[in-house]
Amino acid sequence: MILSSRFRQALVYACELHAEQVRKGSGVPYAAHLLGVASIALEYGANESEAIAALLHDAIEDQGGASTREEIRRRFGETVAAIVDGCTDTDQTPKPPWRERKQAYIDHLPTTSASVRLVSAADKLYNARSILQDYRQVGETIWERFTGRKEGTLWYYRSLVEAFEKAETTPLVEELDRVVSQIEQLAK
Repeated sequence: MILSSRFRQALVYACELHAEQVRKGSGVPYAAHLLGVASIALEYGANESEAIAALLHDAIEDQGGASTREEIRRRFGETVAAIVDGCTDTDQTPKPPWRERKQAYIDHLPTTSASVRLVSAADKLYNARSILQDYRQVGETIWERFTGRKEGTLWYYRSLVEAFEKAETTPLVEELDRVVSQIEQLAK
Protein backbone atom coordinates (compact mmCIF):
# COMPACT_ATOMS: atom_id res chain seq x y z
CA MET A 1 0.00 0.00 0.00
CA ILE A 2 1.19 3.48 -0.83
CA LEU A 3 0.12 6.17 1.62
CA SER A 4 -1.55 9.14 -0.03
CA SER A 5 -1.42 12.87 0.58
CA ARG A 6 -4.27 12.34 3.05
CA PHE A 7 -1.84 10.52 5.38
CA ARG A 8 0.74 13.29 4.98
CA GLN A 9 -1.92 15.88 5.82
CA ALA A 10 -2.85 13.91 8.94
CA LEU A 11 0.80 13.69 9.96
CA VAL A 12 1.22 17.46 9.72
CA TYR A 13 -2.07 18.03 11.56
CA ALA A 14 -1.12 15.59 14.36
CA CYS A 15 2.29 17.22 14.77
CA GLU A 16 0.67 20.64 14.96
CA LEU A 17 -1.91 19.49 17.52
CA HIS A 18 0.68 17.87 19.80
CA ALA A 19 3.59 20.28 19.15
CA GLU A 20 3.82 21.37 22.79
CA GLN A 21 3.53 17.87 24.31
CA VAL A 22 6.30 15.56 25.50
CA ARG A 23 6.15 11.98 26.79
CA LYS A 24 5.79 11.45 30.56
CA GLY A 25 9.12 11.20 32.29
CA SER A 26 11.27 11.02 29.17
CA GLY A 27 10.77 14.44 27.61
CA VAL A 28 10.68 12.85 24.15
CA PRO A 29 8.55 14.89 21.74
CA TYR A 30 5.02 13.47 21.60
CA ALA A 31 5.25 13.16 17.83
CA ALA A 32 7.56 10.16 18.36
CA HIS A 33 4.69 8.33 20.06
CA LEU A 34 2.25 9.17 17.27
CA LEU A 35 4.69 7.99 14.61
CA GLY A 36 5.42 4.83 16.60
CA VAL A 37 1.75 3.95 16.98
CA ALA A 38 1.13 4.54 13.26
CA SER A 39 4.16 2.41 12.42
CA ILE A 40 2.98 -0.48 14.61
CA ALA A 41 -0.54 -0.25 13.17
CA LEU A 42 0.82 -0.35 9.61
CA GLU A 43 3.12 -3.26 10.44
CA TYR A 44 0.09 -5.20 11.69
CA GLY A 45 -2.00 -4.54 8.60
CA ALA A 46 -3.63 -1.14 9.03
CA ASN A 47 -5.21 0.50 6.02
CA GLU A 48 -4.71 4.20 5.40
CA SER A 49 -7.73 5.32 7.47
CA GLU A 50 -6.53 3.21 10.40
CA ALA A 51 -3.00 4.62 10.04
CA ILE A 52 -4.40 8.16 10.04
CA ALA A 53 -6.45 7.34 13.14
CA ALA A 54 -3.26 6.02 14.76
CA LEU A 55 -1.62 9.40 14.19
CA LEU A 56 -4.64 11.14 15.69
CA HIS A 57 -5.60 8.63 18.40
CA ASP A 58 -4.93 11.04 21.30
CA ALA A 59 -6.18 14.21 19.63
CA ILE A 60 -9.72 14.27 21.04
CA GLU A 61 -8.59 13.30 24.53
CA ASP A 62 -5.60 15.64 24.78
CA GLN A 63 -6.20 18.43 22.28
CA GLY A 64 -9.66 19.93 22.30
CA GLY A 65 -12.38 17.35 22.85
CA ALA A 66 -15.55 17.70 20.78
CA SER A 67 -14.24 20.50 18.56
CA THR A 68 -11.20 18.41 17.62
CA ARG A 69 -13.47 15.42 16.92
CA GLU A 70 -15.45 17.56 14.47
CA GLU A 71 -12.29 18.86 12.81
CA ILE A 72 -11.01 15.28 12.36
CA ARG A 73 -14.36 14.31 10.85
CA ARG A 74 -14.27 17.31 8.50
CA ARG A 75 -10.68 16.73 7.37
CA PHE A 76 -10.43 12.94 7.32
CA GLY A 77 -13.98 11.56 7.29
CA GLU A 78 -16.37 9.62 9.47
CA THR A 79 -14.33 6.40 9.48
CA VAL A 80 -11.22 8.05 10.92
CA ALA A 81 -13.27 10.08 13.41
CA ALA A 82 -15.06 6.94 14.62
CA ILE A 83 -11.76 5.10 15.16
CA VAL A 84 -10.21 8.02 17.04
CA ASP A 85 -13.38 8.37 19.10
CA GLY A 86 -13.20 4.66 19.97
CA CYS A 87 -9.62 5.11 21.18
CA THR A 88 -10.55 8.05 23.40
CA ASP A 89 -11.11 7.28 27.07
CA THR A 90 -12.69 10.68 27.76
CA ASP A 91 -13.23 14.08 26.22
CA GLN A 92 -14.42 15.60 29.51
CA THR A 93 -12.62 18.39 31.32
CA PRO A 94 -11.72 17.78 34.03
CA LYS A 95 -11.19 14.10 33.36
CA PRO A 96 -13.11 11.59 35.50
CA PRO A 97 -11.11 9.69 38.15
CA TRP A 98 -8.32 7.56 36.66
CA ARG A 99 -9.48 4.07 37.72
CA GLU A 100 -13.10 4.71 36.69
CA ARG A 101 -11.99 6.05 33.30
CA LYS A 102 -9.63 3.15 32.64
CA GLN A 103 -12.20 0.54 33.67
CA ALA A 104 -14.77 2.06 31.30
CA TYR A 105 -12.20 1.96 28.48
CA ILE A 106 -11.36 -1.69 29.19
CA ASP A 107 -15.05 -2.59 29.33
CA HIS A 108 -15.77 -1.05 25.91
CA LEU A 109 -12.85 -2.65 24.03
CA PRO A 110 -14.37 -6.09 23.32
CA THR A 111 -17.40 -4.46 21.67
CA THR A 112 -15.53 -2.00 19.45
CA SER A 113 -14.70 -2.42 15.79
CA ALA A 114 -11.62 -4.32 14.63
CA SER A 115 -10.22 -0.97 13.46
CA VAL A 116 -10.52 0.58 16.92
CA ARG A 117 -8.94 -2.48 18.50
CA LEU A 118 -6.06 -2.40 16.00
CA VAL A 119 -5.23 1.24 16.69
CA SER A 120 -5.79 0.89 20.43
CA ALA A 121 -3.61 -2.22 20.65
CA ALA A 122 -0.87 -0.48 18.62
CA ASP A 123 -1.00 2.43 21.10
CA LYS A 124 -0.88 0.12 24.11
CA LEU A 125 1.98 -1.91 22.61
CA TYR A 126 3.98 1.26 22.00
CA ASN A 127 3.34 2.37 25.58
CA ALA A 128 4.17 -1.04 27.05
CA ARG A 129 7.43 -1.19 25.11
CA SER A 130 8.30 2.28 26.40
CA ILE A 131 7.53 1.23 29.98
CA LEU A 132 9.70 -1.87 29.60
CA GLN A 133 12.61 0.07 28.11
CA ASP A 134 12.42 2.83 30.72
CA TYR A 135 11.95 0.32 33.57
CA ARG A 136 15.20 -1.35 32.60
CA GLN A 137 16.93 2.04 32.74
CA VAL A 138 15.40 3.71 35.82
CA GLY A 139 13.94 0.82 37.81
CA GLU A 140 11.13 1.24 40.30
CA THR A 141 11.11 5.03 40.01
CA ILE A 142 9.26 4.60 36.71
CA TRP A 143 5.99 4.07 38.59
CA GLU A 144 6.09 7.66 39.87
CA ARG A 145 5.24 8.80 36.32
CA PHE A 146 1.87 7.09 36.33
CA THR A 147 -1.34 8.08 38.06
CA GLY A 148 -2.03 4.41 38.79
CA ARG A 149 1.47 3.92 40.14
CA LYS A 150 2.85 0.36 40.00
CA GLU A 151 -0.22 -1.62 41.05
CA GLY A 152 -2.69 0.34 38.93
CA THR A 153 -0.47 0.39 35.85
CA LEU A 154 0.15 -3.36 36.00
CA TRP A 155 -3.59 -3.96 36.50
CA TYR A 156 -4.43 -1.70 33.55
CA TYR A 157 -2.08 -3.34 31.05
CA ARG A 158 -3.01 -6.91 32.03
CA SER A 159 -6.71 -5.96 31.86
CA LEU A 160 -6.18 -4.47 28.40
CA VAL A 161 -4.65 -7.72 27.16
CA GLU A 162 -7.60 -9.67 28.55
CA ALA A 163 -10.11 -7.26 26.97
CA PHE A 164 -8.44 -7.51 23.55
CA GLU A 165 -8.37 -11.31 23.85
CA LYS A 166 -12.12 -11.37 24.58
CA ALA A 167 -12.71 -9.91 21.12
CA GLU A 168 -10.02 -11.84 19.26
CA THR A 169 -6.45 -12.95 19.58
CA THR A 170 -4.29 -11.43 16.89
CA PRO A 171 -0.51 -11.34 16.43
CA LEU A 172 -0.61 -7.74 17.72
CA VAL A 173 -2.46 -8.78 20.89
CA GLU A 174 -0.05 -11.69 21.35
CA GLU A 175 2.89 -9.27 21.14
CA LEU A 176 1.23 -6.93 23.64
CA ASP A 177 0.76 -9.90 25.99
CA ARG A 178 4.47 -10.83 25.67
CA VAL A 179 5.63 -7.29 26.49
CA VAL A 180 3.19 -6.91 29.40
CA SER A 181 4.39 -10.28 30.74
CA GLN A 182 7.99 -9.02 30.60
CA ILE A 183 7.01 -5.93 32.59
CA GLU A 184 5.21 -8.11 35.15
CA GLN A 185 8.31 -10.32 35.49
CA LEU A 186 10.55 -7.33 36.15
CA ALA A 187 8.07 -5.86 38.61
CA LYS A 188 8.04 -8.93 40.89
